[in-house]
Amino acid sequence: MGDWAGRSAAEIAAAVRGKRVTPREVAAEHLARIERLDGRIGAFRKVRAEAALAEADEVASRAELPELPLAGVPVAVKDNLAVRGESHRDGSAATPDTPAAEDHVTVARLRAAGAVVVGLTNVPELCVFGTTEGVFGTARNPWDTSRTAGGSSGGSAAAVAAGLVPIALGNDGMGSLRIPAANCGLVTLKPGHGLVPAGIGNGDWFGMSENGPLATTVEDLRLMLGVLAGAEVPGAAEPPRRRIAAAVRSPLAGVSVSRPYTTAVREAAGVLTRAGHRVRRAEPPYPLSLGVTALRHWTAGTAVDAEGLDRALLARRTRVHAAIGRRFVGPVRTGDSRERLRARLTPFFTEYDVLLTPALARRSPEAGPWHERGWLRNVLANTAYSPFTPPWNLTGWPAMSVPFGTLPSGAPCAVQLVGRPGSEAVLLELAEELQTLCPWPRTAPVAGS
Repeated sequence: MGDWAGRSAAEIAAAVRGKRVTPREVAAEHLARIERLDGRIGAFRKVRAEAALAEADEVASRAELPELPLAGVPVAVKDNLAVRGESHRDGSAATPDTPAAEDHVTVARLRAAGAVVVGLTNVPELCVFGTTEGVFGTARNPWDTSRTAGGSSGGSAAAVAAGLVPIALGNDGMGSLRIPAANCGLVTLKPGHGLVPAGIGNGDWFGMSENGPLATTVEDLRLMLGVLAGAEVPGAAEPPRRRIAAAVRSPLAGVSVSRPYTTAVREAAGVLTRAGHRVRRAEPPYPLSLGVTALRHWTAGTAVDAEGLDRALLARRTRVHAAIGRRFVGPVRTGDSRERLRARLTPFFTEYDVLLTPALARRSPEAGPWHERGWLRNVLANTAYSPFTPPWNLTGWPAMSVPFGTLPSGAPCAVQLVGRPGSEAVLLELAEELQTLCPWPRTAPVAGS
C-alpha cells in the first residue's frame, strides 16, 4: 500500500499515468478508508466497492491512459445526479429506487477523463437545505463531527474533507457547494451559468443550479473544472492586479455576521493588498427585497422538483417548502426579479473586478435530525448561517468558497470570492494566491484515520 488515500487528485493521476501505482491499488486504498471512517462521517449513501474496482481495472486497460487527466482518481458523486447502473435517490424515500440507464453528462465526462466513481453521497431531501440529513443518514463535518457538514452537497464535501476521495462532484442552487465547502475546509467554485452542463432536477431550479467540483487544492479544483467544462480553464503565471471590494455586511436584512467570518475577510483583504491588489471596503447595493426574492425562488424550485412524488413519503419540512413554493412558480419562471437584481449589481462589478465576502455568517448548526424538525426552524437556521451565497445563484454569476483562517473550535473558516460573468479564471487565480500565501490544511485529522 502506498498511502494514496489523502493524496491530491493531481498527484494520483500523475502516478497512475507514470505506472507508479495502478488504478485498482488507488481505489482499494480509498475504499478501505471509507470502510474504516465513514461510519462516523456519514458521507456516502451508496459505496460501489466491487463496481469501483472493476471500473479501476477498465481504466488501467485503456490505451489512452498516459493522456487521461484524471487517470485512476477516485471520485464521489452527489446523489442527485445519474450514475449508470445506480439509483439516485435525492435523499428521499419518495424517489424511485431505479438504476439509471446512462450517466449524467458530468459523470460521463469524469469517467472519460479516467476517474473512478466510488460512490454516491448523502444529501438532504430533494437537496433543499443547508444541512445534510434524512432517511439515508447524516453527513457530519470531519473537522467537528458534532456539526453538520452543511448542504446540500454535504456528503460530497465530507467525503473530500475526510480524505475518503480527493475530489467530488456536487451542485449549487442557493449555496449547496459553497456552504459545505466552507464548513469542511475545502475550495469550490459555483460556475457561472453555461460553463458546466447542468441538467439538475426538473429545470435546474429555473437555471440557478450549477454542477461543480469540490477539492482540497486549487490545482485539483482547476483540473476537475476543466474536465466538467470540457475545456481547460486558463491560468496565468503572473496574474494581473485586481480591483477587489471587501464587504462584510449580510445581503439579507436582519442577519448578523459573527466575528470569525468578518475577521477572515479583513485578514484576507490585507493579504491581497500586500500582494499588490487594490482592495477597498465597499458594500454591494443589495436590495431590501433580496430575502423575499431568494425565498420565492428557493421554495418554487422545490415545488417543481416535488411534482409527481408521493407527498406522504416526503418529510414535513419538504412538504411545507414545496407547498409555499407552488404559488410562486409562475412569477419565478418569468425571470423578471433576477434580471432586476443583475441590473442593480452590474454597475458595482464594473467598478470592481471581484467581491470578497465571508463565505458564511457563523459556524454550521449541530448535526441532528433536522429533517424531523419544523419548516420555519430549518429556514431560520439556514438563513442565519448562510446569507452570502444566494445572491449569486439569482444572478447566475461565478462564486467561490476558499478556506481562510480558523474558527474558535479549530474547524476551518472561509471567505467567498464573486466575479462578473466569465470570470472563473480570475477567481481561481486569486484563490491560488491565497492558498500560496496562507496555505490551509488539506484534510481533517479524523480520529483513527
